[in-house]
Amino acid sequence: MVTRAPLTSAKATRRPRTIDDVLAEARARLQRLSPEAAYGRWREGALLVDIRPAAQRADEGEVPGALVIERNVLEWRLDPASAARIPQATGHDVRVIVLCSEGYTSSLAAVALQDLGLAHATDVTGGFHAWRAAGLPVTAA
Repeated sequence: MVTRAPLTSAKATRRPRTIDDVLAEARARLQRLSPEAAYGRWREGALLVDIRPAAQRADEGEVPGALVIERNVLEWRLDPASAARIPQATGHDVRVIVLCSEGYTSSLAAVALQDLGLAHATDVTGGFHAWRAAGLPVTAA
């Protein structure tokens, strides 16, 4: 009697991706900005979009004048083809800088916007914490 090894596909032998893998892949697609560079681009007309939930903004403070679009509706508000878009979502050439608390969720969000065709979407390295530490404008929590 001949015994055969079980057939395995390449997928079955690979380890599942982790969130660290997903984050690294996302960041490889971005030209992330330091808080100072993000501030400069924002002053030149880019959209600075704070995706933190209300409770986090209340705890940490806010960037005065930033657009607040919580993460769960981000794509609908910034997709120029969406019926739920904001007025600033005028086309795929809009420059969007995503800000979260520490710069993790914003990387994933910026790549999601790139997948919608917003090729200039990026995020802030270190997020709101780095923004505040750089001495850039914030409201007190």
